[in-house]
Amino acid sequence: MTGTAGPRVVHVSAAVVTDGAGRTLLVRKRGTERFMAPGGKPEPGETAAQALARELHEELGAEVAASELVYLGRFESEAANEPGFRVVAEAFAVRLDPERVAAAAEIAEARWLTADEAGQLPLAPLSTEHLLPLTWR
Repeated sequence: MTGTAGPRVVHVSAAVVTDGAGRTLLVRKRGTERFMAPGGKPEPGETAAQALARELHEELGAEVAASELVYLGRFESEAANEPGFRVVAEAFAVRLDPERVAAAAEIAEARWLTADEAGQLPLAPLSTEHLLPLTWR
């Protein structure tokens, strides 16, 4: 008897980061081309919000308490950097001061963008299909 395996899945926490001036923060990891929402994979025992607060600190130097994150929902798309995988993201919104954010760890580039500017960049499917539309409705 043969079975078909379902898609391989990567679970992440993702942030829709805004600055209060109509811009959203997108990041590009080292060795990749596509820009995406900041975030990452939870470690064992972490809630999605705790993982995101940790990732925002590690990747951007941002001090955010898990309780400050506003839950937006669970979203699924094709993974940007793992061919053959789907990404399932627990997404949260947070407002940050651009002066207090800088690319760190595996982040090669962090950019604050308007809707028009983001359309000129290669973007991760999760961002284009779900997260950015929440930002720029």
